[in-house]
Amino acid sequence: MIRNIQELFKITATLVIGSLILVNCEPDADQLGSQFFQDGAKGKEVSYPIIAYNSNNHDSIRTDAARLQSATLGAFSESQFGMQKSAYVSQVRLSGANPDFGTNAKLDSAVLVIKPQYAADSVTTVTNDKYIYPEGAVPSKKVVSTYPVIKYGNTKIGGKTLLNFKVYEVTDFLGSNTDVVYSNKVVNTGAQIGAKTFDGNVHLVKVTKTSDNTVLFERSAALRIPLDSAFFANQIINKASSPELADAASFIRYFKGIKVSVDENDGYLLNFDPTTTELNLYYKNDKVTNGVTTREQSVYMMNMGGSNAFFNQIAFNRTGTPSATALATTNQITGDAKLFAQGMGGPGIGLRVPAADVANIRTLFNNNKIGIISAKIRIYTDVSSWSNNYAKPNYFVVRQRNLAPKPGEKEYLDNYLLDMSALAGTGIYNLVKAYDLQKNPAYYDIGITQTFKNIIEKQERNYDLILNVGAYTTDAGGNLVGSLYPSLGAQNFNTRSYTPNRAVLVGTDLTNPGNDKSARLILTYGQKQ
Repeated sequence: MIRNIQELFKITATLVIGSLILVNCEPDADQLGSQFFQDGAKGKEVSYPIIAYNSNNHDSIRTDAARLQSATLGAFSESQFGMQKSAYVSQVRLSGANPDFGTNAKLDSAVLVIKPQYAADSVTTVTNDKYIYPEGAVPSKKVVSTYPVIKYGNTKIGGKTLLNFKVYEVTDFLGSNTDVVYSNKVVNTGAQIGAKTFDGNVHLVKVTKTSDNTVLFERSAALRIPLDSAFFANQIINKASSPELADAASFIRYFKGIKVSVDENDGYLLNFDPTTTELNLYYKNDKVTNGVTTREQSVYMMNMGGSNAFFNQIAFNRTGTPSATALATTNQITGDAKLFAQGMGGPGIGLRVPAADVANIRTLFNNNKIGIISAKIRIYTDVSSWSNNYAKPNYFVVRQRNLAPKPGEKEYLDNYLLDMSALAGTGIYNLVKAYDLQKNPAYYDIGITQTFKNIIEKQERNYDLILNVGAYTTDAGGNLVGSLYPSLGAQNFNTRSYTPNRAVLVGTDLTNPGNDKSARLILTYGQKQ
């Protein structure tokens, strides 16, 4: 038998957390009082303004091979954040030591192949049923399927979607694929060795024989950048059997790598899988059959996969923008009126429940025996600064920050929020729930029920929360990767380095305390009447 009200609320809170309270798709917390507090007990929702400020990441983030499940390319400028520009730098390796290109090998062409993410459901198909395949003059059918690349930014520039890609030889040794590299690293480059004007579309090509539908040729949808044939003939084909091509260690110090960038400072950013990038050499050599010499076409694919060092080099120019002013004057004590959240190393958001409010809620818990049902922080996008068609962030990674670390303590905690680590795998909890992303304003709820309960009920430390644009990564089974490797720091496994989205949000509006869009804590608790 339950002996007192305090015990009742402890049991109730346990039931709530274990079942429905943290399910963002269930009824709002203020509807749950009648479900769990019977015989005169009622649920009550209250909100508290919180301190919200801009968190400066100093335009730097790790973008090395260990972090880039997806890489970015392009440039994008807009009025609030200014310019963000991303280049890609990578080693290139031989597919094997001491390559043999055959007798009298001559390079026809060299092509860099990058496979951007594209909209598979937006295809335009052109079919030629009377195509003659050139090798053997075979009657065939040629199908070209065209897909638009998924873009973030200004997808139309002067009515077009053109970006001018350039490829340069890297003249600095890039080290190992296990090296830590930050996005503001600059490498020296030499000659331009490739160029491509890209219209924003990729093309899948398939040729089948008319007689029996045998596939004669198939090429995946990709951005294909022609490279300087003379350069690669001299550097690779003509160097066969040389010491420079004898092994991988020698080669990556001889031909150190490539850098891909765009000319423009405005346009869009695209994503691609760096492990699928290829550098292909198309060449002919002599083949002797029964005393007859013919020229045979061959392809030598150079390795640009996971064994190589690669990274994104990301540049910013915020001169004269509202975000530049906000980051220069950010106020962690009383908060900032506008918050600037930007992926790929841009700024994040700091959130703090004021100490006075924490003390008042602890008093309610100790004296009035309240039982906390749910706690969430709500932030809105700022209509006056961010009403556009750019895709808004749909998630944030959330990290605890200790503003006054003692000796031996870290400023930024590596673990997930308690709510996340305990419930993320259950399928009933979302750390961040986004609403109205296609509208202005949109808003986000950050679920912190268990974390806040511990602050109130167990006197745990009231850390700041730092939000950055991105999401936590999962494996093929849907498991949080960070939870599988806790010694490496759960917070390190996320998509921040290659998520381009951004938004301006409402922070702490000191000039208008009644602003219902200001950042706030929404607390629901039960209390026996």
